[in-house]
Amino acid sequence: MSRIPLEDSYTDVIGKAQRGMGISDADLAQRAEVSEADLAALKSGTVIDAVLRRVARHLRLGPDALEELAHHRWYPEAPHFPHGFAIFNTAYEDMTVNSYLIWDGRSKNAVAFDTGADCGAMLDLIKSERLRLQMVLLTHTHEDHVADLPRLVAETGAEVWSSEKEPVDSPGARTFTENVHFHVGALAIKTLLTWGHSPGQTTFYVTGLSHPLAVVGDSLFCCSMGGSQAHYADQYKNDVEKILRLPRGTVLACGHGPLTTVGQEKRHNPFFTT
Repeated sequence: MSRIPLEDSYTDVIGKAQRGMGISDADLAQRAEVSEADLAALKSGTVIDAVLRRVARHLRLGPDALEELAHHRWYPEAPHFPHGFAIFNTAYEDMTVNSYLIWDGRSKNAVAFDTGADCGAMLDLIKSERLRLQMVLLTHTHEDHVADLPRLVAETGAEVWSSEKEPVDSPGARTFTENVHFHVGALAIKTLLTWGHSPGQTTFYVTGLSHPLAVVGDSLFCCSMGGSQAHYADQYKNDVEKILRLPRGTVLACGHGPLTTVGQEKRHNPFFTT
């Protein structure tokens, strides 16, 4: 698979923080002691490092990490899973979205996380590896993440699960609460409610693979986080307290963008390097 681009640019990060904190352009320019013209240029894609760093501080963003993002100086190193894990990146309207498959090598039982826009490649892998898809666990129910759910269920007969705070409209679908454990062979999956982007946004913490894995949906992205104008502070708090406190080597499987790790995000994500 070709390298998956980062979900957000530095301008996206500034916009998410600004909207979440409810700060107007005029107010931000005044607080950061920059001209409104320079702020407008920065937000339109003209990188002015001095302005960027002043703005970052007043949006509680890490200036070094935001500057690094603006100049495309870093891309995450993704740990290798020799078996039992696959990522699928599919086009949905003007973006791409990720879905994931994990499986127990001995029993051949598998779990899918979301479906993306097209579950065809996932179905092909299930067939080629002779897997039995037991469950589809949904990080949240936004359309890009569940677009191909009817097809995946129809072709595999898998159970569908989503948060009790965000039921999905699918025949026979069931709901879970926080801190529930699912088991598939040697794999254990724990639910963490990391809401903010959506009411039931859930992170699934998986152990039993070659690396600990957190399927975070749109809670957090490499170098960014899920947007939420109404619940920005809640999303940030959940990211910090429930995701970034996982072991540093935990692989973060995000809803958009590339794989990353807890340790890398603590060093390179502007939202969390302040």
